Amino acid sequence: MAAIAASAQSMRLTSGRLPKWAPWALLLGSFAAAAVVFGVAAAGGELADFNIGGTLIVGMILYIVLIAVVSSIAESSRKAMDRVMTALVSTAFVIALLPLVSLLWTVVVNGIQRFDAEFFTFSMRNVVGEGGGIVHAIWGTVLITLLAALIAVPVGLMTSIYLVEYGRGRVARAITFLVDVMTGIPSIVAGLFIYSVFALFVRPGISMGFMGALALAVLMIPVVVRGSEELLRIVPNELREAAYALGVPKWLTIVKVVLPTSIAGITTTVMLAIARVIGETAPLLLTAGYTLSLNTNLFDGQMMTLPVFAYNQYMNQGTNPDAAVARAWAAALTLIAIVMVLNLVARLIARLFAPKTAGR
Repeated sequence: MAAIAASAQSMRLTSGRLPKWAPWALLLGSFAAAAVVFGVAAAGGELADFNIGGTLIVGMILYIVLIAVVSSIAESSRKAMDRVMTALVSTAFVIALLPLVSLLWTVVVNGIQRFDAEFFTFSMRNVVGEGGGIVHAIWGTVLITLLAALIAVPVGLMTSIYLVEYGRGRVARAITFLVDVMTGIPSIVAGLFIYSVFALFVRPGISMGFMGALALAVLMIPVVVRGSEELLRIVPNELREAAYALGVPKWLTIVKVVLPTSIAGITTTVMLAIARVIGETAPLLLTAGYTLSLNTNLFDGQMMTLPVFAYNQYMNQGTNPDAAVARAWAAALTLIAIVMVLNLVARLIARLFAPKTAGR
């Protein structure tokens, strides 16, 4: 009798089951219904007025209600509770993504208006109202950030190698302490430091791209050091010992074994450091300056960058505020696109230089 009762209970719990597509259909339907509601509320306004955050939240609430009701009818109360808990976890994930989704939506909707050929081929020289472009800001951002990476990455990587492979005692502890302190330095302090040094040794009021690259390098170095240090520490010691047993010197072991093993993570760390500084405005205002013309010489004259361009367009809107704000949004969208491209390039580099395994 007990076996029969258990079998009946098992059949009752597993008798009904929703198709695999049903939860996804309910989810899409919930989002569609929420989008219709907020679309009607924003009718007559611009696309930027559409509440993407509210749509996601209301859509997830509708989905939780629908999946609970449908699952309890078609399946069982236990399965319905399982699906509700899964929906709640997914809702927490959506809430965590809300700031990012809202930010991207706002920037794309407002910035896409000026994504045209003129915007990417002209500078702001002799432009007063509408028109103009950001070619000078793109060149300035790319050149300054590239030079900052060329300065910061070797210094940071060699520092992390010293801390992991050679550093012992007070010197290593002092370096670690200083790196931790540098991690918390405000960006404006780095800009003031570089400006003060050049004002003292060159002349007061000087501004050029090289100064901006040095300021960004100061901010990048601690990020590269801390990230690379952790990645080098997780390389198994067995690999080092195997190389030493074959008579390979330590420096060659680091170059041929340790670094290739962690190259994918180090590349990601470098990209994070670049993303950390590529949007900085305050240090570049002090060091690289502001110009309306194209300047590709890092060692002579002021240079424009995308964050400084967006800041100036918003703060100094001139005779046509709508055109200036549109240029500011488009510059922000361009900056996000550059960061995305850099991350894709980093992934490709990591896959290309990562150590090959038998399964690859």
